[in-house]
Amino acid sequence: MLTRRSFLKKSSAAVALGMAHSLFVPDSVAASKISANDKIRVALIGCRSMGWADLSDFMRHPEVDCVALCDVDRNILQNRAAEIEKSRSKRPDVYGDYRKLLERKDIDIVIIGTPDHWHCLQMTDACSAGKDVYVEKPIANSIAECDAMVKAAERYERVVQVGQQQRSGEHWSDMKRFIDGGTLGKIARVDVWANFTYGALGKPVMDTPVPEGVDFDMWLGPAPERTFNAQRFHGSWRMFWDYGGGLLTDWGVHLLDMALWGMNVSGMPKRVMASGGRWAYPENVPETFDTLSVVYEYDNFQIRWSNLAGTETGPYNRNYGLAFQGTNGTLVINREGWEVIPDGKKMEPFVGKADFNDHRKHVDNFLECVKSRFFDTACTIQNGSLCAKYAHLGNISARTGETLCYNDAKHTFKNKEADRLIRPDYRSPWRFPDWKD
Repeated sequence: MLTRRSFLKKSSAAVALGMAHSLFVPDSVAASKISANDKIRVALIGCRSMGWADLSDFMRHPEVDCVALCDVDRNILQNRAAEIEKSRSKRPDVYGDYRKLLERKDIDIVIIGTPDHWHCLQMTDACSAGKDVYVEKPIANSIAECDAMVKAAERYERVVQVGQQQRSGEHWSDMKRFIDGGTLGKIARVDVWANFTYGALGKPVMDTPVPEGVDFDMWLGPAPERTFNAQRFHGSWRMFWDYGGGLLTDWGVHLLDMALWGMNVSGMPKRVMASGGRWAYPENVPETFDTLSVVYEYDNFQIRWSNLAGTETGPYNRNYGLAFQGTNGTLVINREGWEVIPDGKKMEPFVGKADFNDHRKHVDNFLECVKSRFFDTACTIQNGSLCAKYAHLGNISARTGETLCYNDAKHTFKNKEADRLIRPDYRSPWRFPDWKD
């Protein structure tokens, strides 16, 4: 029997071991029936983890060719190129600098699977180069970068899909229809949580020389210069402010997206109140919060986020999920399925399962939009921006210790300390992608 916990462990292990290879369409099955003019040429920037998983679902489509890969780790880059060559009998070109890749006129789509602090520059440059973009979540590591990315997509009229795949999930759509039907009664509170062991990382380790084959200066990109440390590199970068925002930006954008969708929210909350710290594992290496609570307040309800890194237990026997609490009952949901828990006898209980095809359907949706030039993808850049901003709002409130109100039109909290966290200072020679409104 596949339990929730065993599914998560198997999924994580599969990604780590290169599960994407088994999903490639072999050359013998691929598009001999499709003319060269029908091909969609895809390039991947960031080949290690989620970027590679993304590419694997693109390569299920016989009309898709992967023509280029880019990564700062030459070992990963060469291994991935060899895997594609084995599957498709054609080796993609490889690059260490994404700007060289974007100079190619034959690339239709760019997949961005790099660390969060790189998303903005790579996405805006890809749009200006005339490419459609599939960008991983959160779309950016700051509020100002979110705004720049929306402007780029609109200015260059590019089709963009954000990797928040729940938007393409069948049981998530069922959730939305159920909530809209009103059966839960008045919903006054939505709880959202994500408790994962990886968020605590471990004790600090000494800096070391940069591993052979790694262009660490390029990995840092616009982030501040620093020496190499393995705990700030592959995967674990998410727990350091220069590159990510902890569990709130990693899982929060996925789950908060569903909370906002379920409650029909399309703008900023009235105010945000947050408290967080490194309280569970104070001696561990992360800068981000292992313990965090955030309240997003609206006129007649609230959304509450919480995370506790270092553990994998949580409400309703789920280490992550959402609970829409209505006057007639509660709807609880995560990626494994959903259930309705009645309050007394006001409604009937229900249990629904997931089909685990969200990500494949998300890629399918994007490819169809690219072909038809339909810009309203399942998760648009505008929606990705909204969800990323919500995550950043929570972190900024906790980092400043202030209750905040964010004016999205004027791009200010009217709080000097909080306003300093809206936009990062890019390290030279990298320049923030500014455009006039």
